[in-house]
Amino acid sequence: MTYFLAGDIGGTKALLQVFEAGDAHTPVLRKSYPGAGYAGLAEILEVFLRDAGVHDVAAACFALAGPVSGRKVKLTNLPWEVDADALAARFNLAQVALINDFEAVGLGVAALQSSDLFPLQQGEAQTHGVRIVVGAGTGLGVAWLAWHAGGYAVHPSEGGHADFAPTDELQYALLQYLQQRHGHVSYERIVSGPGLVAIYEFLRDSGRSAPSPALSAAMEAGDAAAAIAGFACGQGETIATQALDVFTQIYGAFVGNVALMALPRGGIYVAGGIAAKIVAQMQRGEFMRAFLDKGRFTGLLSTFPLSIVTTPQIGLLGASLVAQK
Repeated sequence: MTYFLAGDIGGTKALLQVFEAGDAHTPVLRKSYPGAGYAGLAEILEVFLRDAGVHDVAAACFALAGPVSGRKVKLTNLPWEVDADALAARFNLAQVALINDFEAVGLGVAALQSSDLFPLQQGEAQTHGVRIVVGAGTGLGVAWLAWHAGGYAVHPSEGGHADFAPTDELQYALLQYLQQRHGHVSYERIVSGPGLVAIYEFLRDSGRSAPSPALSAAMEAGDAAAAIAGFACGQGETIATQALDVFTQIYGAFVGNVALMALPRGGIYVAGGIAAKIVAQMQRGEFMRAFLDKGRFTGLLSTFPLSIVTTPQIGLLGASLVAQK
């Protein structure tokens, strides 16, 4: 039996699966590991392949959160270097491919079903039109897809590191607050899990709002960004709701900026680990208002189909396609 190995390696976790040829949707084993708990990808693979009980893996592909060039890649949000040739030698793999994580997401779009999407704007889809994928998680990924030679070619980018452009007085104040911390402020500093926490801290430190003891305790006890989103969606806590509103506004404005550059008549796919968890807030209006708020080009933006990707496996599916090639 021939098996393939695929991985989606983000800033906080590594999602792996091993599967038979042509059967990526029902793998032999799919498992997630916290990145911070391991010294590198090789250590995770040792555990994963032992648990899977699979030895004859023909090829592997790993989607990595960071710029990919060559056979060695340093991750953006983890102190790891992934060496394709070293992994091939250590685990007896004939082929190992490394691709950008959002290249994998772009490839995975082709494998999505209607149940994997939540539409925010129907638009006017054009067959073979350019597509874009944008997604906030630990970082902020951007890729676009262009039709070529009978299929979509994926073009990854580091667009999430473009300069943040505030659109109102509150956002200008947020920019100044973050400049004192970081100097350069990119969209990823705001439109990401750590960015949501930064917005919350700005609102708190500037005296615009204050957290309840329950929210402060929840943030200290675990994932701070998840706690903010949870208190905004569940308890309706003021500072959490304000932070999430600012987050979705800036997220929408950024996606609109990318759309103006790419003209994605084939569709916009909002992926990443955050959007699928806050669908109700994304649907409520702040995101789409900011997306469409482009002056004379509001009408153009209203023609682009836009959906939230609700499956967390899209990047893994894209990496699985590459592994089988």
